[in-house]
Amino acid sequence: MSVLIKRAKPRRSSEQKFLQPVAEKTEQVMRVRSDFWVAAYLRRCAVAGVAAVLRRRGAAEAGAIFVKIDRLDGRGALYGPAPQSEVDDGDRRFDRLHAADWIDAAAADERLRRELAFDVDLWIVEVEDRLGRNFLDLLP
Repeated sequence: MSVLIKRAKPRRSSEQKFLQPVAEKTEQVMRVRSDFWVAAYLRRCAVAGVAAVLRRRGAAEAGAIFVKIDRLDGRGALYGPAPQSEVDDGDRRFDRLHAADWIDAAAADERLRRELAFDVDLWIVEVEDRLGRNFLDLLP
């Protein structure tokens, strides 16, 4: 789910409050705000018949987004923002925050607690899917 809008200036003042600029060398790239991205992601999960809930609301404009996948069998996965050095097109990309394919759900919660102590503006979305689907744009 990536939304990339390239425009030098917003056409209407109403567009300014929903988009935020991302620095780029040749032209300005607008990134969708975190609150809009999360709303669209929750809708994407609902369309696929997957339960997804917002566990924590962060900064509306640019809060970091973390997604916890719970397979409902005690295993899960945790995804967070990809390093900006790996993302060159302004899209929101995600990276798995652990080496193993699946980790214990308690370990994922502990990592989220540490992240929250570091950044109080983050968003936490929890997805419950027995198949472990994440519907995210991951780094290759």
